[in-house]
Amino acid sequence: MNASSKKMAGKKANSRSLFYRISAWLHLWLGIASGIIVVIVCITGCIYVFNEEITGWMEPEANVPVQSQPLIAPSKILEVAAKEYPGKSVGYVLYKEGKAVEANIGARRGGSTLKLNPYTGAVINKVNRKEGELNFFRWVLNGHRFLWLPFKIGRPIVNYSTLICVITLISGLVLWWPKRWNKSTRNQSFKIKWGASFKRVNYDLHNVLGFYALLVLFAIGVTGMVYGLEWWSKSLYWATSGGKTLPEFRELKSDSLQAGKKRYDNLGQKMDIAWKTAVDKHPEASGFYMAFPDTSKATASITVIVYPEKGQYYNNQRYVFDQHTLEPLTGNKLYEQRFEEAEFGAKLRRMNYDIHVGSILGLPGKFMAFFASLIGATLPITGFIIWWGKGRKKKTPAPVKKKAQTAAA
Repeated sequence: MNASSKKMAGKKANSRSLFYRISAWLHLWLGIASGIIVVIVCITGCIYVFNEEITGWMEPEANVPVQSQPLIAPSKILEVAAKEYPGKSVGYVLYKEGKAVEANIGARRGGSTLKLNPYTGAVINKVNRKEGELNFFRWVLNGHRFLWLPFKIGRPIVNYSTLICVITLISGLVLWWPKRWNKSTRNQSFKIKWGASFKRVNYDLHNVLGFYALLVLFAIGVTGMVYGLEWWSKSLYWATSGGKTLPEFRELKSDSLQAGKKRYDNLGQKMDIAWKTAVDKHPEASGFYMAFPDTSKATASITVIVYPEKGQYYNNQRYVFDQHTLEPLTGNKLYEQRFEEAEFGAKLRRMNYDIHVGSILGLPGKFMAFFASLIGATLPITGFIIWWGKGRKKKTPAPVKKKAQTAAA
């Protein structure tokens, strides 16, 4: 190798060394800065991934075998709710294949829950809550989204900590990548030495498990920030749609000028017609969500969301109706059009939640999200132990120099 080649090789080595040192610095201090928050967000995410499955296991009476009978109409649900909760309104109703019909009574977040047999309307169970009182999984979700702090304070903390976590994942990959690939480095990078010392096992848990969970954690982080960072949400849509601007979600309002005109007998009749319109278009759907209008507000509308696949949400179809005339309301193209007809960027946006919780791949995807989040919760802990161990490493004392002996007199 001539002098010029050696010089070039030296520059490349120095560049790699500088890049490595920067990555190590970012990985350490960003990880320390966001560690506790990442642990909380990952653990609450682990729990929430299987909220439907856990709820079904804890409430076996709410699992109703599918029958070849028509489902009860919304008017029937309103009738039962009026008897069980006089003077209170229905916020929303959720139909799920093989499950009891769930009616939310009172406040849409924190209200009581009434579960009915989807074929007979018989009351299966009731969970009574005071205004603002949360069930366990809503409490977990609040911790996941904003750390149980005031929303405007906790939400940005969670999302910017998630951004920091995504950066540490990238820097971690740089640190994990071996300089040379051989049998020894492959064993160190992909295997945990369970029989080694505590320090070595802890290092492997951080290094090896972090690599295996990296892609899933990266996907969870990227999709999670869509809900809390507007600039990120818009930028991601712009990048995935070929430079298009993210359409703003509009609240579709009923025509208040039509209020008071007697077109239908009551709210139950209106909800039945709106629901039947959606059911007739999607007879094979696995579930329906119906948001009942607040009749004290003349501009409130009726929303029906159809879920074609059990356990998945990305290909849902949304219908919105004027509460007075039942005329269809439009204005949110991103969510109104059929999933199959949407462009790539719009499809990816609608898949965002399913990617975030892993349900895009069904039950196996949920398990992947669960274990990746569990590993994600351990990474700040094992990383801190590595850093703490290095800081407390005992320095080898320098050898004591013997003093020159004075010649004996």
